[in-house]
Formats: sequence, structure tokens, C-alpha cells
Amino acid sequence: MAPVSALPFVKTVWSSFLATSGLEPLLIPHLKLVDAVPGFVKMELKIEKGHTNRLEILHGGTVASIVDLAGSLAVSSRGMYSTGVSTDLNVTYISSGGKVGDKIFIESKCHKLGRSLAFTTVELFKSHKHELFARGTHTKYIAAAMKDENNRLDEYKV
Repeated sequence: MAPVSALPFVKTVWSSFLATSGLEPLLIPHLKLVDAVPGFVKMELKIEKGHTNRLEILHGGTVASIVDLAGSLAVSSRGMYSTGVSTDLNVTYISSGGKVGDKIFIESKCHKLGRSLAFTTVELFKSHKHELFARGTHTKYIAAAMKDENNRLDEYKV
């Protein structure tokens, strides 16, 4: 049996980020959610000038922000509307992510959704060869977020 699509729910959470956050609407408003099943989210982003550094390539801060967001959306794919707060975020930069006009692909996984912590990994790929250029881990404290009445934990079990 194929896993249930979590895409509509994840899109609702992403819309909430865009409506209430200060950073995501400025930095990555054109992020496209491609697919989501419980525990896994795929996204795409076309690199724009605001995503780059003075070398005119994808800024490391943009990558770190994507890891933060993608980890949160992976948590939401498990039915968490409120995705908690970051306790740890790590990014490994393997190569340049590209320049303005290039498209990158992002895959995030929520490996464990415990009572107090959620553990995620995020991989970022270049478009032309699906070549990994960065990866990250993101741990979230979710104990308080578990009480949100908008959560749908029973609907998106892994």
C-alpha cells in the first residue's frame, strides 16, 4: 500500500511560515513543494540574486536557512502543524550550489519523531546531474509543539 500524501498538510504549514515568519518570505518565497509523504519532503528552488553571496553563487546562509526550513517541513510531514524549535543544526558544504537561474533540489527526511525531539536530515542537489552539494542535520525540540490542536499525528504515521 502506497503511503498517504502529506503534501496538502505540508503546504498548509508552509503557508503558515510564509504568513507569520520574517525570514522565509524574504529569503525563499518561491520555494516549490514537489512531494511529501509521512517522513519525507521534496522541494525545488530556482536560485535568485537574493540567495547569493558576493561571488555570485548560492550563499551558505541561504543553504543553512533551507536546512532549517526543510527539516521543519519534514517534521510537519509526520502530522506536526507546530514544528517545535531548533536545538541543533549542522550543514556540510560539499561544493558550490550554483548561480542565479540554476535550480536546486532539496530532499528532507524526519527519521524520528519522539516525545520531545525530532531528528531530520536534508540533502541539497544541483539540477544538472542531481549532484549532492550540501547536506545537513536538524534536531528540533517538539514536546510543547506536540500539544498543538492543529497537529494531525494520527493521519501521517510512518
